[in-house]
Amino acid sequence: MFRINSFGRWLRQKFGSPVFKISIDGGFTCPNRDGTVAWGGCTYCNNDSFRPESAGHVETIEVQIAAGIAYLSERFRAERFLVYWQSFTNTYAPVDELQKLYLQALDADPRIVGMTVGTRPDCVEEEKLEMLEDLARDHYVCMEYGLESIFDDTLSKVNRGHDSACYRDAVSRTRRRGLDICSHVILGLPGETREQLMAYAPVLNGLGVQFVKLHHLHLVKSSRMAKEFEAHPFPLFEFEDWVTFICSFLEHLDPAIVVQRLFGWTPEEHLVGPHWRKNKPEIYRAILHELERRDSWQGKAFGCPPPGF
Repeated sequence: MFRINSFGRWLRQKFGSPVFKISIDGGFTCPNRDGTVAWGGCTYCNNDSFRPESAGHVETIEVQIAAGIAYLSERFRAERFLVYWQSFTNTYAPVDELQKLYLQALDADPRIVGMTVGTRPDCVEEEKLEMLEDLARDHYVCMEYGLESIFDDTLSKVNRGHDSACYRDAVSRTRRRGLDICSHVILGLPGETREQLMAYAPVLNGLGVQFVKLHHLHLVKSSRMAKEFEAHPFPLFEFEDWVTFICSFLEHLDPAIVVQRLFGWTPEEHLVGPHWRKNKPEIYRAILHELERRDSWQGKAFGCPPPGF
C-alpha cells in the first residue's frame, strides 16, 4: 500500500529503473539580487545553505556532472540520472546561452535522461519556453517554479519580487508547451495561520502541475529573515508539529500530484532554526508512521483510495 504518491516511484515507472538527480551550478545569479527586480534577494534566502558541496566548486558543467555520477554510482549503484539546475535562477540568461549550457549537460553522459530547471516564474519568457519545448522532444524536461506563498502580502513581505498572478501565468504558458511542472512552496512563512497553510492544498490542486515540493520554513544563517527572527521571534514548526500538519495537508492534496519533498533541509552548520536533530530518513519514516497510525494517505479527503492502490 502506497500512502504517498512519491517521486522515486514515479521515476521508476517512467524510466523503468531508479533515476538520481545530479545537482549542478550553472553560474547563474538572480534578478531579485542584482537590481533587475529588487536588491538583496528573498528574505529567507542564503543560497549556500542548499547548494551541494559538490556543485559550484568546479569550472565546467561536464566536470560537475562527472563528479556527481561518480559519487552516486559508488554510493547507490545509480545507472540513470537527471540533471538538476538548482542554484539561483537557472533561466536568467540569454536564450542562446541557456541552450548551450543545457545541451552541454544533457549530452555530457549517455546515462542522463533529462533535466529539471529550478527558476522563478518571472524569468521564463516565451522564447525560452520555446527552446525548452524543442529540447523536450529528445530529453525529459521539468520546470521547477518557486511559488513559495499563495498570498501576495506574504510574497511582498519576503521581497519575492513577483505576485501569485505571475506564477499562474508562468504555469499556464508552460503547460501549453507540454512541459512538466513542479511547484515549490514554503509552509510557515511569518504571519500565515494554520488555516491559511491548509489553503495551499486546493490551490496546488487547481494549478494542473505534476509535482510539488513542500518545505517547512527553516531559517538559515546570514539571511535577512534569520536576523528578523533573532530581533522579533515568530513561530516555527517543531518536528512533531510538522509531522502532524503535513499528514493533514497530504490528506487534502490531489493524489495525482507527485510529491518530490515533504520537508525542507539545511545542513546544521547553516541552520538557525528549527533544530529537529533528525536525519532525512527519520523524518520521512515519522511521516509514514503517522499516516499509518491514522490509516490515512494522500488524497483521503477526496474519498480516493491510496495512490497506486
